[in-house]
Amino acid sequence: MAVDFTQAIKDLRSTMASVREVTDLTALQAQITELESKAAEPTLWDDPEKAQVVTSSLSRAKAEHDRVTGMDARIDDLEALVEMGQEENDAETLAEAERELVAVTKAVGELEVRTLLSGEYDEREAVVTIRAGAGGVDAADFAEMLLRMYLRWAERHGYAVKVMDTSYAEEAGLKSVTFEVNVPYAYGNLSVEGGTHRLVRISPFDNQGRRQTSFAAVEVIPLIEGTDSIDIPENELKIDVFRSSGPGGQSVNTTDSAVRMTHLPTGTVVSMQNEKSQIQNRAAALRVMQSRLLLLKKAEEAAERKELAGDIKASWGDQMRSYVLNPYQMVKDLRTEHETGNPDKVFDGDIDDFIEAGIRWQIAQRKAEG
Repeated sequence: MAVDFTQAIKDLRSTMASVREVTDLTALQAQITELESKAAEPTLWDDPEKAQVVTSSLSRAKAEHDRVTGMDARIDDLEALVEMGQEENDAETLAEAERELVAVTKAVGELEVRTLLSGEYDEREAVVTIRAGAGGVDAADFAEMLLRMYLRWAERHGYAVKVMDTSYAEEAGLKSVTFEVNVPYAYGNLSVEGGTHRLVRISPFDNQGRRQTSFAAVEVIPLIEGTDSIDIPENELKIDVFRSSGPGGQSVNTTDSAVRMTHLPTGTVVSMQNEKSQIQNRAAALRVMQSRLLLLKKAEEAAERKELAGDIKASWGDQMRSYVLNPYQMVKDLRTEHETGNPDKVFDGDIDDFIEAGIRWQIAQRKAEG
């Protein structure tokens, strides 16, 4: 079937008009000008914390502006390519235009989803923790599969990732792992991945070849920033140090550099062992602890508001996504109904469609709750 380039390009421009309206390029350019003025001040780095906020904000604003204007330019180039192919009746040029149309449509869709990320912490970097649940060694192996899935997703996009803490299971896989995704809007994108994931497959660890169901929990929190007001009194923290270890309990460090931090009032525990020194691990643990307590505080406030309104509903079910490898092949999100019959691609990091569907579902839930 011949591609209707005219209608497709018209639809792309219509979507971009909505994106520009939400983004407000005029206001964004004014913000960039103001931030550039602050960044040029000679005394900026007298206050490193303030300087970091200014430079980070400037970088994000410029990236957002370039992302929108660059997409407009890409659609213009696509239209010129189509016109050239049609005028010269060049099948090869039109085939190239068709491939570019698919790529631009996907990119515009991702940009449209980005404009939906307007939550308080959506712009933040993310801290992700994966924990093996019910299912024994299969659950631990599943946790490691999910880690690889998210690392491959980040790699596909060129996002920086830093694994902060790894707890290996005795036989295979992981008890838990914590990592940071250091890119703006990582939290807004990955927050929809939080919840219970379920795997159904023939267990490679069962000598009778039986089908097993296992579970893993994914927690996603926004990374704390220096400007966030979340102070933790020292007497509320219990800090233990221990020796870092790798798979099978083999020592990979000859000093007690790993840190386990417990917030006594809430029982929240954070462990860090992947940095080189105890001081670095302690700083990393404190940052993640602050992030978790900040999110906990916001969740409590939200719960109080719902209770006052007389309407308490759980946003997430016990299981949010199923990965079935036997007796059939399917990955299905139980909230959005989005599914695919190719689990291998999903476990290789191809989860953008699930994330986009999750974001749209999340926005719809927020609107429904008022």
